[in-house]
Amino acid sequence: MTSQFGVLLRQLRRQAGLSQEALAHRARVGIRTVRGLETGERTNPNVETMRALAGALGLTGAERAEFFAAAGRDEPVQAEPVRFDPLAEAAETLKVAVEARWRREEEQRQIHDPVPLPVRWDGAPAELQDSWLNIGGEADLGGRLDQVVEVYRKVGSRRLVVLGRAGAGKTVLTTRFVLDLLKARDTTDPVPVIFSLGSWHPERIGLRDWMAEQLIRDHPFLEAPGPSGGTVAAALVDAQRVLPVLDGFDEIAAGLHRPALNALNTTTLPLLLTSRVDEYRDAVEGTDVLTSAAAVVVADLTSDDLADYLPRTTRKKVWKPVLDEVRDGGPLAKVLVTPLMVALARRIYSDTPDHDPAELLRFHDADEIERHLLSSFVPAVYGTDAERVRPWLGHLADHLTELGTHDVEWWRFGTSSKVTGVGVGLAVGLADLLLETPVVGALTTRGVLFAAMIGLVTGLIFGVAHWHAARTAPLEPVRTRLRLRGRATTRVWSRGLLGLAFGATVGAGYGLVRAMAFWLATPGSVMTAGVLVDVGVFALVFGLGAGLVFAVIAALEAPLDVRSAGGPDELLAVNRRAVLVLGAVTVPLFALFVVAATGVVISGLVVLRFEVAWSPATALLIGVVGGAGGGLAYGLSLTAWGQWVLFARLWLPLTGRLPWRLPAFLDDAYRRGVLRRAGAVYQFRHARLQEHFARLR
Repeated sequence: MTSQFGVLLRQLRRQAGLSQEALAHRARVGIRTVRGLETGERTNPNVETMRALAGALGLTGAERAEFFAAAGRDEPVQAEPVRFDPLAEAAETLKVAVEARWRREEEQRQIHDPVPLPVRWDGAPAELQDSWLNIGGEADLGGRLDQVVEVYRKVGSRRLVVLGRAGAGKTVLTTRFVLDLLKARDTTDPVPVIFSLGSWHPERIGLRDWMAEQLIRDHPFLEAPGPSGGTVAAALVDAQRVLPVLDGFDEIAAGLHRPALNALNTTTLPLLLTSRVDEYRDAVEGTDVLTSAAAVVVADLTSDDLADYLPRTTRKKVWKPVLDEVRDGGPLAKVLVTPLMVALARRIYSDTPDHDPAELLRFHDADEIERHLLSSFVPAVYGTDAERVRPWLGHLADHLTELGTHDVEWWRFGTSSKVTGVGVGLAVGLADLLLETPVVGALTTRGVLFAAMIGLVTGLIFGVAHWHAARTAPLEPVRTRLRLRGRATTRVWSRGLLGLAFGATVGAGYGLVRAMAFWLATPGSVMTAGVLVDVGVFALVFGLGAGLVFAVIAALEAPLDVRSAGGPDELLAVNRRAVLVLGAVTVPLFALFVVAATGVVISGLVVLRFEVAWSPATALLIGVVGGAGGGLAYGLSLTAWGQWVLFARLWLPLTGRLPWRLPAFLDDAYRRGVLRRAGAVYQFRHARLQEHFARLR
C-alpha cells in the first residue's frame, strides 16, 4: 500500500518534471530507493536520504518541513560550521603565555610568602581624573589587592589610572590584576598584557605600533602575517583583543610625559595605567587628565599591616623593637610604608642569619634608613660575593641610565663602531690565516700580510656599515627562521640589490689587498694595470654572489612559530641558531657561486686575450675564504647576536665591566630577586634599585 510519504514524493517529483531515474541520479541515491519509497515498500528512509531527496527537489521552507513531517519526523537542525578565527586562536595562545609568565614572576618575588602585603587604595583627587560623566557612572573606587578586577569593572570606560609613591606596590597590583582578569576571562574578552612604558618614545612611534612591537619582542609568533596584512600582533591591538596594562608612566624619558599623555588621549582603548603621583600630576597640569579615566591612589602601609606581616617572615623574635618605633612615629614610620622598603627589610633581616633589625633604630633620618636598606640589599643577597658583583650591577644600572631605559636587553650591551670594526678585523684576519695556511702548507709572509690587510679593510667597511645601521635604532633580534616560501617579493629584490652593492665594495677591497700583499711580500715585483682587472673581477663576482646570498636569505625567512619562547634565554638561543644556520647556508652557496662565476669571467677575459692564472681549486678557496669572512663580518657587525658575542661575551668582560659568564650572572640575579623578568628582557627589581646602583658608579 502506498504511504502518505510515497504519495507526496511522487507528487513533488512530477511537479519538478523528473522521472524516478532522474531524481535518483540528482539525489545520488539508488533507483530502487526512490521506487520503494513511492510504492510504500520502504517506509523508514534515513535522514541523509531525505535531505538528499529534498535538495534534489529544491524544497525549502514549508515544503521541506511538510516533506519531513510526512515521514513522521522533524529534520534535525544542523549546526553552523565553525569558522576558524586566527585572531581568536592567537589571543588564546597569548593568554596562556601571559598567565604562565606572570604566575612565575609572582612566585619568584615571594608575593604570597607567607602572605601578600596588604595593598589598598582610595579614589584620587578630582583634579587627577576625568569627569564621571565621561567615565560612565560614579562609583566608590576604594579597595584592596584581591578586589582589583572588581574595582576596575566599576569604571564604565574601562580606563583606570593607579597612582602611588615609589615602591607603593603598583607593579604587584598590575600582576594580580592580570592574573585575576585572566582567571575570569571569557573567550571573547581581550587578553590583559603588561607593557613597561619606560621604552616608549611617544614622539617617534604611536602607542598601537609600539604595543605591537613589544608583543612581537616578547611573543615572536605574533610576527606572523595577520588576516588583513601586517602582523598578528598589530591585528590583535587594532581589534582590541589586547587590554594594555601600561606600567610605569613615570619611567618614560624626561620631557616626554606630556606628549605621552597627549598620545594616550588620542585613543579610546580600555587600559590600566600606573604612575608615580608627581610625574602624573605634572603631565596633567601641562595638558589634561587622561580622557574618560578614573584614578585611584595606593595607600601607605600602616603599623598594623607591619605587625601582621613582619613577624610571620621569620621564627626569630626580633621585630618587636622596630614595630614599637613605627607605632611611636619615628623615622622608621616614614620609611616602612611601601611594600618595596618592607620587602628589602624582610630580605635583609628575616631571610639572612645573624642580622638584627634593631640596627635600624640607630638611624635618625628617613633618607639614611632608605639608603641603608638599598645598600644592604646586595650584601644580604650575595653574602661574601657582594663586593665582586656590585661593580657589575653598577655598570648595568649606569648602562641602562645612559640608554634611558629600564630594560636589560641582551642585544643592547654595546654599539661602538670602533669596537665592532676592530673585532670584525681580528676575526676575519684570523679566519683567513686558519683557512689559507693549511692549503698553502706554511705560514708565509704574504699570507700574514694579506690576513692583516684584509682584516683591516673588512673591519673598516663593516665598522662603517655597523655605524650606519645602528645610528637610528639598535639592531633587533632575528625573529625569523629559514623555510622555503613562494614567489619573489619586493623585499627579496631590495635585499638582493643591497647585497650587490655591499659585496662589490668588499670584493674591490679584497682584490686590491690581494695585489698589495703580493707586491709587498715579493721583492722586485711591480704593480701593473692588471691589478685593476683583479679589482674589477672580484667586485663583480663578490657583488653578484652577495646579492644572490642576500636575496636567498630574504626568500627563506619566515616568522618563528608558536613554540618559540620569548624569554631572554630562549630568544638568545633562537637568534644564535638563526645566525649559525644563516652561515651554514650562505658560505657554501657563496663559495660555489664564486667558482662558477669566476670561471665564466675568466673565460671571457681569455677570449679578450688577457693573461690570467686561474684554477677551480683556487676559486673554491677564494669563495670559502670570502664566504666565511663575509659571514663572520656580517654576523658580528649587523646581527643582534653578533653584537652580544662581541660586547657581552668579549669586550665588556675583558675590560672588567661585566662577568665572563654573563647569562649565568643575569639568571642568578633574577633568582636572587635583584632582577625581574618582563618578557624578553630583564629589569632591576625596582627603579629605586637601578637608581641606587647607578649612583655608585
